[in-house]
Amino acid sequence: MAFLLLCSAPFKAFLLLLLLSFHFFSAVSTEFLVGDDDGWEVPDPKETGKYNKWASRNRFSVHDTVNFKYKKDSVMVVTEEEYKDCLSSKPLFYDNSGNSVVKLDRPGLFYFISGVTGHCQKGQKMIIKVLEPVSPPHPPTPPPHDNKKAAAANLLSVSSPILGMFFMFFASFLLI
Repeated sequence: MAFLLLCSAPFKAFLLLLLLSFHFFSAVSTEFLVGDDDGWEVPDPKETGKYNKWASRNRFSVHDTVNFKYKKDSVMVVTEEEYKDCLSSKPLFYDNSGNSVVKLDRPGLFYFISGVTGHCQKGQKMIIKVLEPVSPPHPPTPPPHDNKKAAAANLLSVSSPILGMFFMFFASFLLI
């Protein structure tokens, strides 16, 4: 009996709708390994801008994470002033576990330095710029004197993912 229920058209339609909804409502995030294979270490004297160069090659979004892998070191998230001074007595974040993961939870600049004395001055520091979330462009609003056109524009401003979901839902009944 349960097998017949799983093969029914409504169940197949529900399953298709569920699978399609993952595409429309999933939040995509990326974990970045700081410094790639080199990890988080004091750079060579000729590469003092190494980590800012690494950060500039990547595009960071809200909800991404950065993973710091290191030995006998630490990582701190600090203010801009503390970044410039290479010194922080009260960092926003501190970890010395050897495997630190920091979630980029807002757009804007994040300042990272090593917590080991002298490492920041030798170039073990980095600024990451997290981009603003992308929002779809809004359709132009019609002049206020034409109410019929304004109503039509409001009807068309329904977001495309919702329209896509409804289209796929009804199309699934045609396929079954």
